[in-house]
Amino acid sequence: MKNACKFCGSLSHASFEATERMFGLGGSFVYSECLDCGSLQIDEIPKNLGEYYQRSGYYSFLPLNHSGFARKVYKRIRMKLLLATQSKIFEPRDYGYWLKKLAPGFHFRIADVGCGNGQLLYELYAAGFTDLHGFDPFMEKDLMVNPSLHLWKMRIEESDGLFDLIMLHHAFEHMEDPVEALQACYDKLKPGGKLLVRTPVADAAVWKEKRAYWVQLDAPRHLIIPSVTGFQLVSQAIGLTLQEVLFDSSAFQFWGTSLYEKGLSLDLKLVGRNYSPKELAGLEKKALLYNQEGKGDQACFFLSKPL
Repeated sequence: MKNACKFCGSLSHASFEATERMFGLGGSFVYSECLDCGSLQIDEIPKNLGEYYQRSGYYSFLPLNHSGFARKVYKRIRMKLLLATQSKIFEPRDYGYWLKKLAPGFHFRIADVGCGNGQLLYELYAAGFTDLHGFDPFMEKDLMVNPSLHLWKMRIEESDGLFDLIMLHHAFEHMEDPVEALQACYDKLKPGGKLLVRTPVADAAVWKEKRAYWVQLDAPRHLIIPSVTGFQLVSQAIGLTLQEVLFDSSAFQFWGTSLYEKGLSLDLKLVGRNYSPKELAGLEKKALLYNQEGKGDQACFFLSKPL
């Protein structure tokens, strides 16, 4: 039904307009905010949506950054220590905090949906994981990086076999239908398998304060942005068990939104010109506080498929 919330089905919504700000392309895009669960969705997907991705720095497929022999040995030792001890001192930057919660076995069949160039999967390979698969229909062609790591130019529902762990790292919000996306993951998980979805969330204090200037609204590329409640409703309806929600936002929510308020595009060179290192450190502390209070602007959803 047109304008029904894609997360809770409600017909009660408030409309607002947003514009493309990352590259300063402009345009007007109408979004709906569900008045019941708080989730957001674009009203009409642009027919030329692909043009909003064809810019350097947004959706890049740069060559993989490979690790040498000594570096691989170090990464594998570090990963074994992380999974054995759960200690923060062994966390790889950017992905250790959620990986240790998932606690995958090195033999797990792992899928990354919307994998881009596959760098995250490569890091897992370098750390000792042996059955890794990336799915992205926008890559140029299939690629077997090595016997442990395959990148597939397809959607995960087109793949063979089932997975122990499926991950979506900031891919979910680019998908048109949350039910279809999560159902595909459910169907491709083994019984007892785990699903990790990392996405912006509409519970964000920055969204509520700054509205259309919020950097992670990212019109028109972000088609859906759930609230925690909305995501829980959809995942439970499919049959997934939502085990934990972990907010993991950063200072990006503050300085990115501030650049947009000033009428600037998302140019990293502008960050240093507008904020001192001390100010940026203060914003990171503020982001940590927001995460602890459940009002950060992105979250990790840890789910599982019942046995």
